[in-house]
Amino acid sequence: MLVLVRHGETEGNAARQLLGRAESPLTARGRSDAGALSAALGPVSRLISSPLGRARQSAEALGLGLPIDVDERWVEVDYGELEGCALAEVPAELWARWRADPAFAPPGGESLAGVGDRVRRACDELFGVAGEGARAERDVVVVSHVSPIKAAVSWALGGGDEMVWRLYLATASITRIGWGSDGPVLHRYNETRSAERSR
Repeated sequence: MLVLVRHGETEGNAARQLLGRAESPLTARGRSDAGALSAALGPVSRLISSPLGRARQSAEALGLGLPIDVDERWVEVDYGELEGCALAEVPAELWARWRADPAFAPPGGESLAGVGDRVRRACDELFGVAGEGARAERDVVVVSHVSPIKAAVSWALGGGDEMVWRLYLATASITRIGWGSDGPVLHRYNETRSAERSR
């Protein structure tokens, strides 16, 4: 099973900012919520993290006692010049263009199609589609961000990069993707330790 964990809440998340490659520390709630996820995990064979601090801090908070393998493919989308911008301040016409075209990238940033491409390669590798079988009896946990996790769900469901706009993903949440007879199967999406936060 591939278990995707979104990092805990950060100061940037709490301020409702576009938070891509910039570093933003976890809030006290973020650290607590990330640590609480460990109770929902079964036996884990490998722990992978995005290189960003908020993901690595969340991986450490899980307390799995495993080395953390950093994989650049699980890093958050690059918002370019929009980095740190309040969500409410993004011009409506830019949002519309972004939603209409997965190949669109904000100035100096990365497209959702680019995120989708690197995440699909990472998922293929983990599931042994592009290499030796990784369908282990123990879970592989990846601690990442909203855009890469949504891209992985789109991959599992056979959807396009535009699907990410139709998915909501809370901080400190778990998404589980298994392997069926014909390919990946989405088992659960956006599990949180609090029912209220999953709404």
